[in-house]
Amino acid sequence: MDLYLASRRARRIAAVLLLGLGACNAPRPVPQGPGPLRVHPQNPRYFTDNSGKAVYLTGSHTWANLQDISGPSPKRFDYEAYLDLLEKYNHNFFRLWTWEHTIEASWAPDTTVLKFGPTLIYPRTGPGAALDSLPRFDLSEFNQAHFDRLRSRVAEAGERGFYVMIMLFQGWSIEKKGPAKEDPGAGNPWVGHPCNRANNINGIDGDPNGDGQGEETHMLEVPAVTEMQEAYIRKVVDTVNDLDNVLYEISNESNRNSTAWHYEMIDYLHGYEQGKPKQHPVVMTFQYQGGTNDDLFAGPAEAVSPNPGENEQYRDAPPASDGLKVILNDTDHLWGIGGNAGWVWKSFLRGLNPMFMDPLKQLYYYPYLSGDGGLNPEWEAIRWSMGYTKAFAERMDLAGMTPRGELASSGYCLAKTGAERPEYLVYLPEGGEVSVDLTGSPVPLAVELFDPARGVTTDVWQVHGGTRSSLTAPFAGPAVLYLHGAGQADKE
Repeated sequence: MDLYLASRRARRIAAVLLLGLGACNAPRPVPQGPGPLRVHPQNPRYFTDNSGKAVYLTGSHTWANLQDISGPSPKRFDYEAYLDLLEKYNHNFFRLWTWEHTIEASWAPDTTVLKFGPTLIYPRTGPGAALDSLPRFDLSEFNQAHFDRLRSRVAEAGERGFYVMIMLFQGWSIEKKGPAKEDPGAGNPWVGHPCNRANNINGIDGDPNGDGQGEETHMLEVPAVTEMQEAYIRKVVDTVNDLDNVLYEISNESNRNSTAWHYEMIDYLHGYEQGKPKQHPVVMTFQYQGGTNDDLFAGPAEAVSPNPGENEQYRDAPPASDGLKVILNDTDHLWGIGGNAGWVWKSFLRGLNPMFMDPLKQLYYYPYLSGDGGLNPEWEAIRWSMGYTKAFAERMDLAGMTPRGELASSGYCLAKTGAERPEYLVYLPEGGEVSVDLTGSPVPLAVELFDPARGVTTDVWQVHGGTRSSLTAPFAGPAVLYLHGAGQADKE
């Protein structure tokens, strides 16, 4: 980043602190909970709250959980049923998706028009009609119904024990992406975007180069758009600041040229919340297409969601987290729609927090998908595996455990060694036999064998630490071994 951008960021941080201190009309306070998440000071692979315990985040998210998505037949997304499903699978976290545009998705077939709503960020007041034949937007005002729904959904999720990552902006709302980028027949979301000059009454043009895309809106290219975005961030923060269960995601898969914009928005949000009662983590996610993980890790966000990386390691053999950032390993940025149960366990054992972009077709009409969508047995295995890893995370002293792949011949081990309350969690991707180095824990250890395919503990026995032990799973397929100090009470 050049000196100009660095000084500009510093000026904006100072200015936004004053805005935060002077803000008013905040929502009515809610009863105090465990406090907002913050990076764990001893184990920065995870967040923590006022309890001091490591908080492992995992769960399913889906595209219509804030604004409904409809095709030819409008259908309301069943938010209650969605939370019921997350509870069933023992999840505790999801992304709350935001769409900036109103019609036409670049990833949909050109014969399908998708509509996003019923609540949008800005009111449609006119005068005049937008490109979708509805009244044009007034970008100087906010549509309060949208923010009422936002707060209601985040608050309801918090009451049921879920953390919510609020997506602020949407890279798939401003330009064609993927194969559609070169396909003249594919849908273009920019035609439905409020910052399209034809769609607003304020004279704001988010496409100054006139190429029919709104890439510049996520690039600090249009000062009027940047000011709008900052006002929108203030509005969102004012709406949910008193809630503990909040994280912020700047944008889903904005283009590769959006790095400076991301950094600026992160700094702005941090600065504005400094003048508020609570501060919440901010997440920077992979920039599509052409972004780099280096840009994520170099940025000012507390957490990141990477792309597959070189040799697709975040898919196949996730690298161990070094604690530089909390890593939310999201199938959205790795496969799109994809993943498997083994990926969940590998991510967990490497100190990552796995997330699943879930079709959940049974909850709403989604014409992009074919087949049974959300009922795929492979997706069921992912959902259950995330819940099983959360159960182990809550049982263990996760704050004291680090990825120690060298301690297990399978290469997957979370461990806290020593003579006092040692713990080892070992994953065997292929099952069979594994050698575990217990020389760092010279005490008796209870061993529990967990079958992740069936979700049951099948055997319990005891070994003595202080040496290397060979252990074998008696059933076919992947297995999980949990070793802990004999007599050690389960965590509450």
